[in-house]
Amino acid sequence: MEKNDRAYLKRLLETPSVTGSEVPVASLVRERLADTADEIATDVMGSVHATLKGTADGPSVMLAAHMDEIGLMVTYVSDDGFLSVSAVGGVDAAILPGMRVDVHTAKGPLRGVVGRKPIHLIEADERKKVTPISDLVIDLGMSAKKVKKRVRIGDVITFGVGFEQFGRGMAVSRAFDDKCGVWIATRVLEELKAQGGAPGDFIAAATVQEEIGTRGAVTTTYGVNPDVGLAFDVTHATDYPGISKSKYGDIRCGGGPVIARGPNINPVVFERLVAAAEAEGIPYQLEAEPAATGTDARSIQIAREGKACGLISVPLRYMHTPTEVVALSDLEDTVRLIVRFVKDLEADVSFVPGM
Repeated sequence: MEKNDRAYLKRLLETPSVTGSEVPVASLVRERLADTADEIATDVMGSVHATLKGTADGPSVMLAAHMDEIGLMVTYVSDDGFLSVSAVGGVDAAILPGMRVDVHTAKGPLRGVVGRKPIHLIEADERKKVTPISDLVIDLGMSAKKVKKRVRIGDVITFGVGFEQFGRGMAVSRAFDDKCGVWIATRVLEELKAQGGAPGDFIAAATVQEEIGTRGAVTTTYGVNPDVGLAFDVTHATDYPGISKSKYGDIRCGGGPVIARGPNINPVVFERLVAAAEAEGIPYQLEAEPAATGTDARSIQIAREGKACGLISVPLRYMHTPTEVVALSDLEDTVRLIVRFVKDLEADVSFVPGM
C-alpha cells in the first residue's frame, strides 16, 4: 500500500463517525476526491455521492460503503459528573469495562474511562456476569461542574484506540467496519480515473446509518438510481480459534476479497465478479448468504423497481470490538477486483436473471 493511501486510511479510521455523526468522515471523502470526481453531492441524510462520468453508454455502477461506526451516546450526567450511556449500534457490553474512550463534545474530545468496581469489591456470584451498559459509567476525571459545562446529552463516544499495523501485513483498528470500505470506494474511483474512466458512470457512495438499519443505503440508492449497485462491507473471518467453519464458512484474512452468493445477490453480478477476479488473477473467496444480508446490499437490491446488486467483503477478525483486524492485501485486491468488474460492463449487458 502506497504511503499516501495508508495515511488516508489511517485518517478515515481514526476520525470519529458514530452513527448519526458522520460529518467529519464525509468531509474527508469530499476533500480526497475534490480533484478527481466530476461531481460530488451530499444528500440530506449526510451520505456522499462522488461521480466519475462514463466514457460511453455502459451501465451506471454505484459502490456503497458505510461511513458510520458503532459507539456510545451520553444519556445522563450525574450530580457527581459521571456519564451514563447507551449503545449506538451493536456494542458488546462485555468488552467495555476498563476501556478508554473519547467523548466527542462541541468543544472537542474528552478522554474518559469506563469504570467498574474492582474484582476485590465484587461479590463472588457477580464476577461471572456481564455488567449491562446501563449500569456502567464513564469517568472523565473532572469536577461535576466542568463535566456539565462541556458534555451534553446526546454527545457520542468512540473507543479510545487508533490504527496500527502489526505482524505480517496485518492491521488493527476500532473501525475497519466499514471505513476500510470507504477507502476502497475512494480508491476504485481514483483508479478508474487513472485508467481513463469506465464505460458508464461510476458513483462512489459513502453512506450513513448502516449500523442501525442500512438507512443511508435506502435514500442513496433511491436518489442515485444506478443500474448496478455494489455494496462493500466486512465479513466474519473464521480463521481463528472458536469459530465453526461448518456453520460460518471458511473465510481467511489474506485469502482475498469475499464474493457473496444468495438471494440478496443478482446472479449475473455474482458471475461477473467471479470472472473479474479470475481474469485479474486475484485470489477470492465465496460466502453463502441464504437470506437478506446485514449490509447495505439488503436495501440496494429492493430500491425503486429493484436493482442488480452485488456484495463484496473483506475478512475481518473480532468484528464490533476495538481490535478489528484485517489483512491490508485484501483491501488492495478488492480495489483491483471492482475496477476490473466495472470496466468489463458492456452497454448491452442484461441483469435480468435467466434472460
